[in-house]
Amino acid sequence: MTYQERVQQLFLASGIAFTEAELAQIDYADFGLNNQEVEGLNLIIYVNNERYCAKEMVLLPGQTCPEHRHPKRGNEPGKQETFRCRKGKVYLYVEGPATKPIHCSIPKVKEAVYQVRKEIILQPGEQYTIDPNIRHWFQAGEEGAIISEFSSPSDDASDVFTDPLVRRVAVDK
Repeated sequence: MTYQERVQQLFLASGIAFTEAELAQIDYADFGLNNQEVEGLNLIIYVNNERYCAKEMVLLPGQTCPEHRHPKRGNEPGKQETFRCRKGKVYLYVEGPATKPIHCSIPKVKEAVYQVRKEIILQPGEQYTIDPNIRHWFQAGEEGAIISEFSSPSDDASDVFTDPLVRRVAVDK
């Protein structure tokens, strides 16, 4: 099964109704790291305008969205987002006192770029709001995860990643 088929299968297993057009327009983000199975994110964007944004995200088992923040943009305070776990388990890490030990594994070569360690575990039906400009990253549990995101406008180009190698690009697999 291809990467794309596995992602679509998780979206469909969520129980959320998707149109064929939405499934055909999944954003398969590999962040320019060419290690998508480990560091990647898969998104269906419902709406993203000057007032708000709503999307569904899928992470394959153990897949991680790299650490980043949403800084101030002009007169806007930066993106505020609420993650709601729909299926699976999400390990979310934000700024604050470190949780010891954390549940996720970070490859040794990446320890310097995954700096925040306050752990929030989201089970289905639980949610957490991340304020603007707060560094965060998240990883799926062993069965993968489906996450709904409700936020202020999303602007990928203004996101600041801790890993200088990250480039926010989409790839087809």
